Amino acid sequence: MNSIRHRLRRLPALALLIAAAGCSSADDSASAAVPSPDAKVTELCQNLDKALPSKVDGLSREDPEPASALTAGWGNPLIILRCGVQRPAEMDDPQADGVEVDGVGWQLQKQDDGSFRFTTVLRKAYVEVTLPKERAEDGMAPLVDLAPAVKKAIPEGIAS
Repeated sequence: MNSIRHRLRRLPALALLIAAAGCSSADDSASAAVPSPDAKVTELCQNLDKALPSKVDGLSREDPEPASALTAGWGNPLIILRCGVQRPAEMDDPQADGVEVDGVGWQLQKQDDGSFRFTTVLRKAYVEVTLPKERAEDGMAPLVDLAPAVKKAIPEGIAS
């Protein structure tokens, strides 16, 4: 945990979003709403999909349904990544909580069900990661594993 702490830096009041993510269906297969970004963001997200690690926080990749290059998942219950989500309304809140993990800024938001959602800030596409409540004790460790891929595939800047 110390190595993670050293790589985290609290960001001053960044406002970001976090949109709807995964849930489980009746047959216990995880699902995630697939975003529908424009062509430019879709291309960035496809590049991110190719750069994503096969393991996150020691968990193997198990993508949610429906299969898409805009969504990915790891473990059970799934850590779900969605690329190309809409800009979160919470990004307008100057009091929103944020962190920086290995050079990638994230807005963080605890959900009513105990899960956490993180959405990238200051990148050309919004990437959302949802940690289920069962993985909340992992803290930001999954973001450490995802940061290199985000930095490689999603350039810094403001998403349109």
